[in-house]
Amino acid sequence: MTNTRSLLETLSSLAGPSGFEAEVVRTAVELLKPLTDEAYVDVFGNAVGILRCGKPNAKRILFSAHLDEIGFIVTGAEEGFLRFAPIGSIDPRMLPGRELTIMTDPPTFGIITCLPPHVLSAEEMDRSFPMEDLRIDPGLSKEDVLKTIPVGTPAVYRAGFFSMGKDAVCGKAMDDRACFVAALLALEKLKGKAQEQDIVVLGSTREEIDHGGATVGTFSLDPDLCVAIDVTHAETPDGGPKHTDCVLGAGPAVAFGPNHTPWVRDRLFSLARQKEIPTQRIVMEGKSYTDGWEMQISREGIPTCVVSLPTRYMHTPMETISVQDIESLADLLAALMEAPGWEGDCR
Repeated sequence: MTNTRSLLETLSSLAGPSGFEAEVVRTAVELLKPLTDEAYVDVFGNAVGILRCGKPNAKRILFSAHLDEIGFIVTGAEEGFLRFAPIGSIDPRMLPGRELTIMTDPPTFGIITCLPPHVLSAEEMDRSFPMEDLRIDPGLSKEDVLKTIPVGTPAVYRAGFFSMGKDAVCGKAMDDRACFVAALLALEKLKGKAQEQDIVVLGSTREEIDHGGATVGTFSLDPDLCVAIDVTHAETPDGGPKHTDCVLGAGPAVAFGPNHTPWVRDRLFSLARQKEIPTQRIVMEGKSYTDGWEMQISREGIPTCVVSLPTRYMHTPMETISVQDIESLADLLAALMEAPGWEGDCR
């Protein structure tokens, strides 16, 4: 059986912001090869793995977990410091002092500039700096900086993988490589078992900017059922109104809302009860902001549901998840792979 922590550390440590996922995708394809009948990189740059049942005219289930991460891109330089823009949604409040891996060959270490408290006014101490006022310090002279790190070079948070307590781990890019790990574990559970339907796992690209990988991949693969696997917010004690009832360590969360076909959602809860898999409920009352939004409206429309992994501190370099939640998510995905319950199809 695959070691969940080791696999998660391997994938999360790779640098792959939206549009620059090639290394992550190549690794994902290699991980898919022993678990599927065919694994490849499609034209758009997605990782695809297909486990065929061998039956004529078989139905097809598509599970998508995105491989890209948030990041940065160099836009210029001033006096040896790099200007940059975000790739994906990033909170500028937590950027000063952050360590980055700049994706040169070999990679370059950088730090986002941070004024010490000694030189800040009282007003400055109480506000965050706009992202356009921040710079990356790569430790280079103004003569060398753009020769070494040209405009257009991407960057990500510096990799780190840490255990917390008995079950939690944290690091960058858990969103959404932890869910791709769950899909791999689910495929592993099916190894050697006869299936009634083809199973496809899509390691999608560009989710953090436009869901482009899932849009193209879903159209190309033409599935009969789609499951988007992505992270969701887990409860933390931060101030302000309570933003979620989802907690770390209580299992994956199945979503309610317009992006979630009722019979698929009900089937997931039924399987969870049968298999005694812990699950939680979350509400996505509008757009889900996952690959599921595009998957549901591909071609003439596809039954779709979003299954989520509770995550603390999303879009930071310390995204925190439960290993047991990953394994419970894998159990739920494997159960749906084996018994999707087509008899409930009411699309």
